[in-house]
Order: sequence, then C-alpha cells, then structure tokens
Amino acid sequence: MRTGAGEAVGVLCLVSLVAALDYKYHHSEELEAYLKEVHAAHPALTHLHSIGRSVEGRDLWVLVLGRFPTQHKIGIPEFKYVANMHGDETVGREILLHLIEHLVTSYGRDPAITRLLNNTRIHIMPTMNPDGFEATVVPDCYYSRGRYNKNGEDLNRNFPDAFENNNNIIQPETQAVINWIKNETFVLSANLHGGALVASYTFDNGNSVTGTSNGYSRSPDDDVFIHLAKTYSFNHASMYKGTGCDSKQTFPDGITNGYSWYQLEGGMQDYNYVWGQCFEITLELSCCKYPPAEQLEKFWRDNKVALVEYIKQVHLGVKGQVTDKNGNPIPNAIVEAKGRPHICPYRTNEHGEYFLLLLPGKYVINATVPGFKSMLKTVDIPDNTANFSALKQDFSFPEVSVKPSSASCPRTPLYQELERSSAAVKPTLHMLVLVIVTISIFK
Repeated sequence: MRTGAGEAVGVLCLVSLVAALDYKYHHSEELEAYLKEVHAAHPALTHLHSIGRSVEGRDLWVLVLGRFPTQHKIGIPEFKYVANMHGDETVGREILLHLIEHLVTSYGRDPAITRLLNNTRIHIMPTMNPDGFEATVVPDCYYSRGRYNKNGEDLNRNFPDAFENNNNIIQPETQAVINWIKNETFVLSANLHGGALVASYTFDNGNSVTGTSNGYSRSPDDDVFIHLAKTYSFNHASMYKGTGCDSKQTFPDGITNGYSWYQLEGGMQDYNYVWGQCFEITLELSCCKYPPAEQLEKFWRDNKVALVEYIKQVHLGVKGQVTDKNGNPIPNAIVEAKGRPHICPYRTNEHGEYFLLLLPGKYVINATVPGFKSMLKTVDIPDNTANFSALKQDFSFPEVSVKPSSASCPRTPLYQELERSSAAVKPTLHMLVLVIVTISIFK
C-alpha cells in the first residue's frame, strides 16, 4: 500500500532518528532503548521480544526482521545471529546493532536487502550475556571475569554435549536459548565472539567416530560447514588471509574445524547442529576481546558484507513439505539426504516442513514416516542463494492419513554411545540412527 506524502515524511524522520547510532559501546539500557526505537520506526518489518532473563534479571532481547516478523511462514527459512555470550567479547554486540540499522534503512531502497528480508526471517540477539558485559568494568584485550555469567559459568560450555556428559548446571541464559531453538525452525546461525580472527565450524568436541584420531572432528555435513565458514572469511576484509593474531597461530583461508583448534565440551554450535537441526558456526571477530570504542567503525566496515552474505546461505539446498493423502502436513517425518544421516535424525516441523542445507549437486532425499515405506526422490540442487530460495521438493504419502506421535532425540552423549557400540559390533552411523528412531517411536 502506498503511503501519502505526510506518512512518507514521518517514516523518513523515524529512519533518520534511528540511523543516528553512534560507534560506541551501548550498555543494557541504551541497547534496549535502541531496539525499541527501531521497532517503533519499523513495526511492519520488525518484532521485538525477550526470550528470557539473565541471572540478574536483564532481558535477553531478540529483534526479528522480515516481511513476516511476528510468526513463521511456510517456505521462509529462519536465521539467527547471537553475540556477546562471553560478556567481555564485545565487538559482535555492537556490529549486530549496526547490522540492524543497515537492514532496516536499506529495505525498500537496496534490491538485494529487500529480497533478503522478504524471503528470510532474521533473528538478532545482540547479547546473550548482558550481566557479563555490565560486569566488565575495566576492558581488557585478553581476559576478564565478565566472560562468565553472574553465576560464574561459561555459557559456551553449558549446553548438552553429544560426546560426553556435561554435568554443569544449565544456566537461565542457556535454557532460554535452548527453548528458543526448540520453538523456532532455525536453519542457519552464527555466534559472534572475540579473541581471534577466524570462522570455526562443527564439531567442537569429538571422538573416534568423528575422526579425532586425525585431529579433526568431522560432521556428516563437513563440506557444507567448510563452505559456510569460507563464505564469511572470504567476504570479510581480512579474515580470509588466515594470519590470525600472532605468528604462532595461522588459519588457512581464515577457517578452522573447532576440534582442530581446541576441544570444547558443551558448546552452543554443536548443540544447534545435533539437537536444533540448525547449522551454526562460531565467528571470532577481533584479536582484542574488548577493543577501544574508536575501533568499532572499522570492525563494522570489515564485517558488513560478510554478515549479509552469510545470511544468504540459509537458502542453500532443498526445502519442502511432507503431507498425507489429504494434503495435511505430517510433523516429525524424517527427511535426510542419502549418505549423510544425522545422529539425531532431522524431522519436519509442525507444518510438515523440512530444510536441508546442501551444496549444489545431485542428491537422493529420503522421507520417512515411521511405520510406512520410505519415499526417495532424486534432486539436482542448483546454487539458489542469489534467488533467495532453496530448491523446493515436496513429499506426499498417499497411504498416510494420521499424524505420527511426537518424537524427540534424547539429550544424551549420542556419539559416546555410538563409540562404545562401535567397539563391540562395528555398527554404522545408519544403524545407530535406526536405533534412535525406534526408541523415539516407542518412547
């Protein structure tokens, strides 16, 4: 709908007001005020909500941007950025605010940003650890107590782990993110850190099943993760050079497998991939964890293109719906690409939707409704990221007229269980997946 001249002037005034975002550190009250200003200026394009509270009671704000910001729409993938989970790693917190500004002020003016927002639902959480940020009184390049939450817990060691039992008590901030992941159909994500300059990808932890004897923990989608990490590093001003932060440590192409860098238990990116059906990488954006505010403008310029290009990768691969003979959606159907089964099988959401991130090429997609014969379809996947839509491939089960019961994957060290079984009977990953599916059905 067209706006009248008066309305247009009013919108421009609001945009110019919001666009006055300074290159400085925004503390909790200022950050909240800015997000509310953006939402007030762009109510049809944004949705602001808190997914929970920190230990000290601060809101964990998320701004959602897109043509349908308030709710999921069939066929439109969900993307998220999370920053500042270590409270003293601050660059990501600020550049996400500038990304918000860039997106809302470019909508309707920049064709690529407009198409991106029309075809993607983007969730931005500038800070997962507001208490840690506020506790960092004296900024330091290397370490401060602000890394942890108010309870002294490292939030990036606090998630359930697929390789070993994580006995740490789950913190309020962590639980809020776990619930958030469960309630949305996230497809792609990145979490923003500081202290290095590299894009790190799954797995962060590992065992013999994922190849750690070779110093690398490989996921079934290793090729996709390498592509995602390179997408960011090669669109960054300097990350792709791989020089790192000192002469002792270099990262070819500016990327690394997480385990190859250092082993990490209870990390958020592995949790997203195993239990959230969401591909997440970790972006280390600054050698100094908490650099002077005067450097923030350069950090924004260095990351601006990469942040946008990475979001576009949510449109890689194939997507579709699984329906019954009456055209009704079938939730909890398993949809996987043949040859790359996930230890926690990827399932359709309540709308019967699935999203699989895959590089261009030919694949066999296997859709399974428990208790019925699987359906296989061969697809030739192009690179559709420039078109802002993955290849669409639906599945219809003519003999199915009932919805399968809800199924969940146990949050136990699944790869540890597989390693133990492997030592005894040498099963394949496919066999373990079958066991997990069977457990889920009869649970």
